[in-house]
Amino acid sequence: MAQQPVEMILLKQWAEHMASSVWLMDAEGNLVYYNEPAESILGLRFDEAGEINAAQIADLFPTTAPDGSPVDGDELPIVRALTHNEPSHAELCIRDRIGEWHNIEVTALPLVAASHRKLGAIAIFWEVDR
Repeated sequence: MAQQPVEMILLKQWAEHMASSVWLMDAEGNLVYYNEPAESILGLRFDEAGEINAAQIADLFPTTAPDGSPVDGDELPIVRALTHNEPSHAELCIRDRIGEWHNIEVTALPLVAASHRKLGAIAIFWEVDR
């Protein structure tokens, strides 16, 4: 992976210390990092994940709306933040790599540097009781 901008390096360091699940993607839609709390929801350690592109997220982690209807990968909050450069929030059900379903809420934000350079997107997510 190419050297990341300093802002992404600092965000990764910040995410390492957060209790909330954090997922970071670069401007090209490639996974940069997800933290340990995210690993417990995704059922996959970050260092075992390999390269993940935004287009692959829905295939790797099947996702539905709370009513069970499928959610298109383009409608995932992190993908919307990347492609539409706008904040996005959703309640979702996600199947981890072990096969268990998790009810989560996700908020994703586009990341733009002070110089107006697009850095990527960040998603913060947490399990909820339904």
